[in-house]
Amino acid sequence: MVVVALIAIAVGVVSLSLRDGDSDRLDQEAARLSALLETARAEARASGLSVRWLPTPDADGRNFRFIGLPESRPLPERWMDERVVAQIEGANALVLGPEAILPPQRVVLRLERARLVLSTDGLSPFTVQVEAGSIAPS
Repeated sequence: MVVVALIAIAVGVVSLSLRDGDSDRLDQEAARLSALLETARAEARASGLSVRWLPTPDADGRNFRFIGLPESRPLPERWMDERVVAQIEGANALVLGPEAILPPQRVVLRLERARLVLSTDGLSPFTVQVEAGSIAPS
């Protein structure tokens, strides 16, 4: 009986330490989006172009768009997981340049019940923010 109880406790601890698959996928999407936004931001500054990012699903299967980048510099326009939803807080689009100092911006990413926030203060890169009451991403 003691052995069964110890096994049950061990299984319970292991199951609590395992991350949800949706959370892992959302972490990957957030890291990928952060890299894409920083790439577009660098291109906007280098070329002097006004570049914006819009999370607008459309009939062509795109989940988001970069407006203003040259066609010779295409960036991905789809999530790796089609269930991801993005919403920009307080605006319709993220402004990525060409100015070096931008206003603070936040994007909320959701996948089922998992939620992450990517943000920048306008100078620093987009990073995942840990909000009060949430678990830090790994």
